[in-house]
Amino acid sequence: MLLIERKKEIKKIKEKLSYSPALAILGPRQCGKTTLAREFEKTLNPKKVYFFDLENPTDLKLFENPYLLLADLKGYVFIDEVQRKPDLFPVLRVLIDKNESVTKFILLGSASPELLSRSSESLAGRISYLELGGLSLDILDINDTRKLWLRGGFPRSFLAKNDEASFAWREDFISTFLERDIPSLGIKIGTNALRRFWTMLAHYHGQIYNSSEIAKSLGVSDTTARHYLDILVNTFVIRELSPWHSNTKKRLVKRPKIYFRDSGLFHSLSQISTFKQLYNHPHMGSSWENFVIEQCISFLDLKANSVFFWGVHAQAELDLLYFKDTKAYGIEVKFNEAPSVTKSMQLALEELNLEKLYIIYPGDRLAELDKKIILLPFKNFQTLCQKS
Repeated sequence: MLLIERKKEIKKIKEKLSYSPALAILGPRQCGKTTLAREFEKTLNPKKVYFFDLENPTDLKLFENPYLLLADLKGYVFIDEVQRKPDLFPVLRVLIDKNESVTKFILLGSASPELLSRSSESLAGRISYLELGGLSLDILDINDTRKLWLRGGFPRSFLAKNDEASFAWREDFISTFLERDIPSLGIKIGTNALRRFWTMLAHYHGQIYNSSEIAKSLGVSDTTARHYLDILVNTFVIRELSPWHSNTKKRLVKRPKIYFRDSGLFHSLSQISTFKQLYNHPHMGSSWENFVIEQCISFLDLKANSVFFWGVHAQAELDLLYFKDTKAYGIEVKFNEAPSVTKSMQLALEELNLEKLYIIYPGDRLAELDKKIILLPFKNFQTLCQKS
């Protein structure tokens, strides 16, 4: 398979390890964590590198006594699929305190810190995190937009020989994720129940999450539906975009929006395998919105807890709100050739005191529609970083 270099992430790894004795590279299965770690490994002295894969039965057996295995290692210790050994983190805390100046631990996992057996508590003050998503346009070519939108950013899906092979790979990924990966985290839940819930989320894609409505449709409690959502959020396949609460007398939307982190998975669960099907699908607009939002979050290097949407009931909405150098910026995503300024945008500018509001669309015209409102073609979206 073609290797796509991820220079930005390599740079981040080096920066984080310069001040932290441990680094956890987290992200969904098959997003390229191991490939990235191997790429970083090539920059190191091979005599000071130790690589363990806990999906390898031999390596997993070695970790029956992790302290004895790791105590005398000096250099860089990579531990892949670390979620398979949740009791490892207290041991790592002891080892880090003992060998902080001579040993760096790089942990690769497919679950959030909350699911990694309280690693944030066990290694508090000793570990840094790097969240890795799939391939994005900041490392690809803008001409890959349609292909990336349809297939998503998982390397094997994006690089498949054709759309049919890509769709088949994603179908297998979904089955493996539900049948093997979720149980490996110690989560006991019916595979079919979680698949139904995940599929149902495709119908709420880009919308306000209504737990009661979904729970009723599935015949489960609100608490169970919330548990299902937490699983998918904490395994990096669903983004729960929180609403921003500003000081206003207006009636704000207070429930989150739900997005798929990977457009390819959304298309698979919606049974969309070709661009023609996507273009004619009723959720095409929300798919485009989701795709653009994820690309902006990646390119602007925004953290999951620092991005929001904003909405006033029956009055106004802003697709994405983020902050940079204490200033607020807004993004509206449109799928038409001639977006214009709306009352909703003007209200967002006023209420949120936005520095700029960008309307990102698939056309060609770059223009200033208002003093603070920029019409920005998606092919130029990377100028966001320079304009912000």
